[in-house]
Amino acid sequence: MAYLGDAVYELWVRRHLLETGMVKVKELHKAAVKYVCADTQARLLRQLTPDLDEKESQIVLRGRNANGNHPKRVDVITYRHATAFEALVGYWYLSGQKQRMEWAFQQAANMGTEEGDP
Repeated sequence: MAYLGDAVYELWVRRHLLETGMVKVKELHKAAVKYVCADTQARLLRQLTPDLDEKESQIVLRGRNANGNHPKRVDVITYRHATAFEALVGYWYLSGQKQRMEWAFQQAANMGTEEGDP
């Protein structure tokens, strides 16, 4: 689910950035990286966690505990939380919960506007 969730979230990020009026490829890429980096995804998951239902919490736990190699530039805990966020997005996508996904993505957009960058 994380594999699919990663792609779904990346697509949302790209669409969101284009909708903000960005047109320069270099600026788009730089902004997109801030949204999709493990630190931002882990922070977003922490923000969403209190509002998750039991099934969503189970998906997060499964995604967080999945084995895999993590990049050297990211600590393992942050990477696992980012993977858990991606698994949650994948779950929402596969189960047709578009409103739930949009709610989470709006939280990501709000993080960007409140802090200047996600």
